Amino acid sequence: MVKITMVISKICCIGAGYVGGPTCSVMALKCPDIQITVVDRSTERIAQWNSDKLPIYEPGLDEVVRQCRNRNLFFSTDIEKAIQEAELIFISVNTPTKTYGNGRGRAADLKYVEGCARMIAEMSQNSKIVVEKSTVPVRAAESIMHILKANHKPGVKYDILSNPEFLAEGTAVEDLLKPDRVLIGGEQTAAGQAAIEKLCWVYEHWIPKRSIITTNTWSSELSKLAANAFLAQRISSINSLSAVCEATGADVSEVARAVGLDSRIGPKFLQASVGFGGSCFQKDILNLVYICEGLNLPEVAAYWQQVIDMNDYQKTRFSQKIIECLFNTVTDKRISILGFAFKKNTGDTRETPAITVCRTLLDEGAQLNIYDPKVEPEQIIADLTHPTVTESPEHVKRAVQIFADPYDAVRGTHALVVCTEWDEFVVCHHCRRRVTSKPMADRHYQHHHHLPPHHPSSHHEPRCPVESNTVPGVPFVLFPQSLNYERIYASMMKPAYIFDGRKILPHERLQQIGFHVQTIGKRLLHQEPHPLRHGAAAVPVLHHATNGHHGPVSGTALNGDGPGTQA
Repeated sequence: MVKITMVISKICCIGAGYVGGPTCSVMALKCPDIQITVVDRSTERIAQWNSDKLPIYEPGLDEVVRQCRNRNLFFSTDIEKAIQEAELIFISVNTPTKTYGNGRGRAADLKYVEGCARMIAEMSQNSKIVVEKSTVPVRAAESIMHILKANHKPGVKYDILSNPEFLAEGTAVEDLLKPDRVLIGGEQTAAGQAAIEKLCWVYEHWIPKRSIITTNTWSSELSKLAANAFLAQRISSINSLSAVCEATGADVSEVARAVGLDSRIGPKFLQASVGFGGSCFQKDILNLVYICEGLNLPEVAAYWQQVIDMNDYQKTRFSQKIIECLFNTVTDKRISILGFAFKKNTGDTRETPAITVCRTLLDEGAQLNIYDPKVEPEQIIADLTHPTVTESPEHVKRAVQIFADPYDAVRGTHALVVCTEWDEFVVCHHCRRRVTSKPMADRHYQHHHHLPPHHPSSHHEPRCPVESNTVPGVPFVLFPQSLNYERIYASMMKPAYIFDGRKILPHERLQQIGFHVQTIGKRLLHQEPHPLRHGAAAVPVLHHATNGHHGPVSGTALNGDGPGTQA
């Protein structure tokens, strides 16, 4: 490898979103001698990064930004100055799926990436290392280089690197601090290898050299798409079996446990649910499908398309189950939606399964009460009134109410639908006790690297061994953030239904309270509601806190049926 003769002192990142913001914040934390400037055209977004309320929620991110901001981490709208001063430039802009023209619905729209390339060429006064951080199609770096070379100034040279991110929302800070690997791709030339070494030098401030993988540019670009495709494939695979389980009487959690104990397979991403969401999985697989079609590989394209089709089927199947169980009509019935983010520990709603569920129910005439602890009300309304979701935005606004307290959201409703696996909806007392015994700077800052193997946030074990309160020596404990389902049941219309789209709730105990319960991948035996059995441990009256609202909580705490997190 080429020996480094120059140290990177200034870095610019174009794009202050879910990738650029957290990545550069952690990089600034670990590289205090490097000045890092994150730029964006949105004055509102930059103002949020410079405020006490960041534009995105990630556990632990607030503290990282507070430590570094205005020291060696800066957020600015002065794009030209940042580009001119930087030696290395990250492109971290959105690459959404095209909604128009050739490749609509599958191909990645690279207009923002192209715009960045043209800005860099126009504003640069000296040579730069330009790094793709955005997820892009294979050979996108080649397109960027064509633009830069066609518009370069005399004496200005560019090296293009691919450095895809492998972050999971909700655990992004921990993923950046302790990544499984860092992937850097570049040209197989002396100049290309020198550029790779310079970026390696930045990461080696906190990441062992053995964890930094270098490849050619095209391998790096394809590896990102392949990684997300493989992860989504596992979720669709277990979700396909969830339908079989419901038809046969098997339990998909038990199947996942048995399958995951095979060391060749492993247990991660085998949690059945209403479906995967987020900005990456669907977009990247559709992009892969489009690439395969363009390469005249129709069988390969069809194979990966099926992963998306199965995810759509799972969301539709769950939504239809709600309607069927509510006597085949939800017209004018009020239904509570618990959770709107596509997964816990994030406020991101892109491609969230909750949109499909809500759209189906609204189309059938339902009235919705929605609660999510991190998603802004404006975002929920924007998602549900988007032209791709409804043709009647005013009707949606009349039919949807958003609540800051879950108890208010469920009061007077016919059914409760869990769409996001937030811990507060129900947390296993056994696992929660073990987790909260560890001091944390941020009480929300939990990631599977630090959690015990049975915690819902862990991918290491498909279900908790603690069942009900039958384990000797493990008493029930009510935690302040756990919902009181007896109180919820008392406030709902009867018969009261719960639809657990994340398979995290204690279904048998909910049936004992009086709920009619439906979930994913498990056929629940019908039983007449009856009071909870005698002998349950007494619990103190505690308070449930959400969004600053407090309400009295009493009764028996409920442990979870299984984990509910997906990347």
